[in-house]
Amino acid sequence: MSGPTEPTERIAVILMAYGTPRSRDEILPYYTDIRRGRPPTDEALADLTARYEAIGGVSPLAELTEAQRDAVQAALDAIEPDRYEVVLGLKHADPKVEATVEAVIERGFTRIVGAVLAPHYSAYSIGQYLGRAREAAGPHGVDVAGVESWATEGAFVDFITADLRARLGDMPERTRVLFTAHSLPERILTTGDPYIDELRSTAEAVAARLELQEGSDWQIAWQSAGRTPEPWIGPDILEVIDELGTNEDVDGVVVSSVGFVADHLEVLYDLDIEAKARADAAGLEFDRTASVNDTPAVMAALAHRIHLAAS
Repeated sequence: MSGPTEPTERIAVILMAYGTPRSRDEILPYYTDIRRGRPPTDEALADLTARYEAIGGVSPLAELTEAQRDAVQAALDAIEPDRYEVVLGLKHADPKVEATVEAVIERGFTRIVGAVLAPHYSAYSIGQYLGRAREAAGPHGVDVAGVESWATEGAFVDFITADLRARLGDMPERTRVLFTAHSLPERILTTGDPYIDELRSTAEAVAARLELQEGSDWQIAWQSAGRTPEPWIGPDILEVIDELGTNEDVDGVVVSSVGFVADHLEVLYDLDIEAKARADAAGLEFDRTASVNDTPAVMAALAHRIHLAAS
């Protein structure tokens, strides 16, 4: 008769995301944190507040991020019950990444896996999230494994492909697809950072399934660049829409914001309001693909990658 089995070591999964203000009162501290502790001007704060008002007062991102956490938890429980505990760590809102790391270590976890709710790796995005978690865990002698990219994850590509196919069916025949992600400072181009290639890999995977040709059917654009003096990666989506409006061979645009996996300000305002208004002015039909949000199949695929990273 065999002896008792050793209990399975539990693993903390820190699901990381950008964060968002949950109320109007949180907009100022949130914006100040983004600006590394420098409060915004009254004009800048008013502009950001107006953008939130335009989408209903607050972003749904906080609730969606919690729903994504719950979906990943359910998927991990299906893989290996009672092995994982999924918690949130945010970049610019509470609970911050560092506070979450300290909390799980204080509770006795000695293994951590970090995953970011963004599919495309850059040292300036996903790399920073994982770096913050590792810096907080290092003094405690705890290593942090990480999921660095899921740009071509099958379930993610399936989701975008199916939604884009349906939307193209309702658009003019001569419609251009714009695959977008959040722009980053151009200085990343001098470091060999893979961010641009990561976005392209998603775009090419989706385009291949739909038999779309680059240049005539689809192209890459960048959006939501920061308001700083340094140059950011382009072309900017608004400039691209303006140019397509002068192209006699294009009657519509569908934006597939594959760099974002939840509805938030950069989608609901920058695309649904700002980019749509620019398309309307250019005489172009406009649509965008749905955000992943907490779609079970995609969250299950992310959970599987987390499980592999923990192995």
